[in-house]
Amino acid sequence: METKAEKAFEPLLELEMEMASFAADWLYCDQCSAYVASMVSHDRNDPIRHANLLSAALNELFEMSFHAKERSGVLTCRFCRNGATERIELTFPCSAERRGFYEAIVARIRGGQALASYLDVITSDDALSEHAILLGLAVNYDADIELLARDTGMLTFVVDLTLERLLN
Repeated sequence: METKAEKAFEPLLELEMEMASFAADWLYCDQCSAYVASMVSHDRNDPIRHANLLSAALNELFEMSFHAKERSGVLTCRFCRNGATERIELTFPCSAERRGFYEAIVARIRGGQALASYLDVITSDDALSEHAILLGLAVNYDADIELLARDTGMLTFVVDLTLERLLN
């Protein structure tokens, strides 16, 4: 059953790709993010700046799915909007081990430790890029990040961004 907040988000675009195709080339992260961002930014106050910011955030999320190194299944990016807030729902196949890794990062973000964790990660030579990606979205974009684990081996990142606020 949808909550009131979920009903308020209007779907704008959904992109679906086979993971084997998506994971075949690193450049698809950038290409897909640029495509989605330009498609949904046309009606914003400054569409070009909005698309650039959104593309950078989307690229980071697509890289998360690329790093999952799963070749079977489907990658789905669903894009919705509620006023100034953009919602990205990125679903992709993910192992239980990697899901636990992502859950730990999101727990730190939701626990108010995003900035401290981000500073630790960007100054460490041993940190994984996935740490920096999620923490960077929370710190640099003030993103609200939620993780939904599916029993089917799928994982969904729900990321809410208010980019218009960053542009003003």
